[in-house]
Amino acid sequence: QVQLVESGGGLVQAGGSLGLSCTTSVSIFSMNSMAWYRQAPGKQRELVAQMTSHGVRDYTDSVQGRFVISRDNAKNMLYLQMNTLKPEDTAVYYCAADARRLVVPTTPRYDVWGQGTQVTVSS
Repeated sequence: QVQLVESGGGLVQAGGSLGLSCTTSVSIFSMNSMAWYRQAPGKQRELVAQMTSHGVRDYTDSVQGRFVISRDNAKNMLYLQMNTLKPEDTAVYYCAADARRLVVPTTPRYDVWGQGTQVTVSS
């Protein structure tokens, strides 16, 4: 059973930086893909960034150039470095995993989720 636990959320002023971490209960080496999602009050959960087992990264347009997703396979950790934060980045951030171990990478299907960590950006 794969378990994900996020940490690193908090309150930060606009323009500041914050780093999120996601600890996994199993090896993330060769996991098809891992991602960060977020959900703001009254809005749908949205994909923020994802990273495949081959190191391919994707970002939603609103965070491109400000956020960086990375993974440490040796430590079984996923990270999200958030820079130049804006009030509209305020949300609960979730770590997600597509834990399938595939010979050929395929479109991610995230079915394992963490409990979320709150990020609040004040103006």
